[in-house]
Amino acid sequence: MRLEQLTFTRFLAALSILIFHYGQGIEIFYNQYTTFIFEQANVGVSYFFILSGFVMIIAYGNKEKIIFWDFLKNRLARIYPIYFLAIILILISKLLKENTSDLILNLLMIQSWVPSKALTVNFPGWSLSVELFFYALFPFLLNYVYSKKTILFSTINILIFFLISQIVFHLIIYDIYDINFYTKRDIMYLPIMHLNSFLIGNLSGLFFLKYLKNRQKNYFYHILFTLSILVLLLKFPVGLNYHNGLLAIIFVPLIVFISLSTDKITKTFSSKPFIFLGEISFGVYILQRPVWNIFSDSRFEKFLNFNAEKDFSLLFILRFIILLVLASISYIYFEKPVRNYINSFSTKHLTKNKVII
Repeated sequence: MRLEQLTFTRFLAALSILIFHYGQGIEIFYNQYTTFIFEQANVGVSYFFILSGFVMIIAYGNKEKIIFWDFLKNRLARIYPIYFLAIILILISKLLKENTSDLILNLLMIQSWVPSKALTVNFPGWSLSVELFFYALFPFLLNYVYSKKTILFSTINILIFFLISQIVFHLIIYDIYDINFYTKRDIMYLPIMHLNSFLIGNLSGLFFLKYLKNRQKNYFYHILFTLSILVLLLKFPVGLNYHNGLLAIIFVPLIVFISLSTDKITKTFSSKPFIFLGEISFGVYILQRPVWNIFSDSRFEKFLNFNAEKDFSLLFILRFIILLVLASISYIYFEKPVRNYINSFSTKHLTKNKVII
C-alpha cells in the first residue's frame, strides 16, 4: 500500500521544527498572529512518532510474524547512515572537540535514556534514540499482540497506557510528582514517555487496515477542520503540555484523512517534487545543527561581511537553502546507496508491500 500523500507532511513537520529551533526573530513566523504556533512547533516530533507507528502497521500489519534482526537492520539502514553523517559533521564543525562519553552514547543511540544526555552532540538526534526504542519493541508487539489478539484488546490496553502516560507526564512536569533519578527536562526526552504516541499510531493503523482503507473520498474540509482545531489547541493550551503525544487526538484523524482524501490539494502532495521533499525531510531534520554550526554567524561575517543581527532573516534563508541542498545530495548519493548496500546482505524480505512516506 502506498500512502504518498503523507510524505510531504513529514517535510512540513521538519520545517516547523527547524523554525522552532532557529527561526525566532523572523517576523513572518514570529508575529502577533503566528508566534503561538511556532513557539510550540516542537510538537512536530510527536507527529513523527505517531506517523511512525501508523506506517509501521500499514507496512507490516497484515503479516503474522516478522523477524526481529531483519526488521531492525532494515530500519537502521534507513535512519543510521545520515544520523552518523550528522555526528561526523558536528565533530568537524567543533574540530573533533566532543565529550567521549557523550559521543559513545550518541553513536549507540541511547542518549535519551541517560540523565542530562539527551541533547548532547547533535540535539535533534534525541528523537532517533526514541525511535530506536520503538523499533526494538515493534516486532514483539506485532508478533505477539497485534497478530494474536483482537483489535478490541489492543484498543483498550493502548488507550489505558496513553491515559496513564499523559497523567504521569503532567504530574512530573508540574512538580506534583518527583522522580529522583530524572529531572523534568530528562522526562521530556525519555523514550518511555513517548511510547504512547507510537502505540496510538499503531492503533490508528490497525483501524485503518481493518475498517477505513477503502473509504477514499474528498476529505478536504475534514482536514481543514482538523487543522483549525489544532490551531485552537495551540492558541489555548489551558495548562496542558503537548510534548509527549497529547495532540494525538488531532494528529491521528489528520493522518487518516490525508491518507484517504482524494481532493486536488492533497493529491498534489503525491507529485514527485513533494514526495522528494518528504524523502529528504529526515535529512532536513537531522542535519540542521551541523549546517548552523558549520555556516555560523562568525563565518558569514568573516567571509561574506554579513551582520548577524541585521541580516538574521537572510542568513536563515541561506542556511535553509544549504540545508535543502545538503539533504538532497545526502539522500541521493549517500543515504540510498548505503541503505541498498546494507539491505543487499538480506537473505529474507520482511514484506513485499512498500509504504512511501
